[in-house]
Amino acid sequence: MTRLELLLALGCAVLVVGLVAHLLARDLVRRVVALNVASAGVMIVLLVLATRGTEPDPVAQALVLTGIVIMAAITGLALALVRRVEAPEDEEAP
Repeated sequence: MTRLELLLALGCAVLVVGLVAHLLARDLVRRVVALNVASAGVMIVLLVLATRGTEPDPVAQALVLTGIVIMAAITGLALALVRRVEAPEDEEAP
């Protein structure tokens, strides 16, 4: 098994672990974290596929970098929504 095949298997395993955790978790914060783990697995797979040739593919690397930024923004938005959903009803929203 080559190094790239090992990294590809690792990325797929991380993706599957994140998706299973998302499907089985009841807590909303854990579901957000599980989706982050799954997206990290997708990014690992994209990076491995980008380095298959003799030279790395800069387009795939740019997609992964953009995905990291989008993942951080969506995580912040999702955690804010989780906080709003789980807030007690008698508390006023700011």
